[in-house]
Amino acid sequence: MSSSAEASQEKNARGIPKAPFIADVTEYLGPNPDVETALKEIQSALAKYRYMDQNLTQRRRGLEDKIPDIKKTLSMIEFLQERREGKTAKADDEDGGDLEDDDDLDDDESQKKPIRTTFELNDTLYAEAELEDTDTVYLWLGANVMLSYKLPAAIALLREKLSSAETSLTSVIEDLEFLREQITVMEVNTARVYNWDVKRRREIREREALEQKEKS
Repeated sequence: MSSSAEASQEKNARGIPKAPFIADVTEYLGPNPDVETALKEIQSALAKYRYMDQNLTQRRRGLEDKIPDIKKTLSMIEFLQERREGKTAKADDEDGGDLEDDDDLDDDESQKKPIRTTFELNDTLYAEAELEDTDTVYLWLGANVMLSYKLPAAIALLREKLSSAETSLTSVIEDLEFLREQITVMEVNTARVYNWDVKRRREIREREALEQKEKS
């Protein structure tokens, strides 16, 4: 395919080129058909589509594993922030009506007590821990990097990462659907060119046999 044809080729939103459907094989191959070269070009394009499909499939799996982890982490930090701001105690006060001063003190003390919880070490292995009343959390950012964040900053960061990951997943799914359509088109093109060549060769043999018969 020429560079000018590639430049004008229709693409999707992420720049993946649309596969041209060969409606007329004779017109596509031209007056001096080189079927072998044409099939090689089609197979080369098909291999590129399949390679992109494989890479995006792996990326989709990674995002589908990553998004639930971000959601769980975000939920936990939002809980810590709500607890620190006293939202849980306020909700209890509204539900239970006016409380005596001693009860209010007990609630304040319970808000400051460490939370006993379990955290996941492996798929089936958990450990018990205490979460202190703190305004700082530590987040793994990948590549063995961990940074400390204030709770509001951690929540903002995780919400941004969650939104970005969900947007990326939507784009990847759309690209995979588009790629599979193009793979189907290129497989059909391969069959059409191959069958056209088989028919052409058969017609040539029949014509040569007829000419040989007429000569004899």
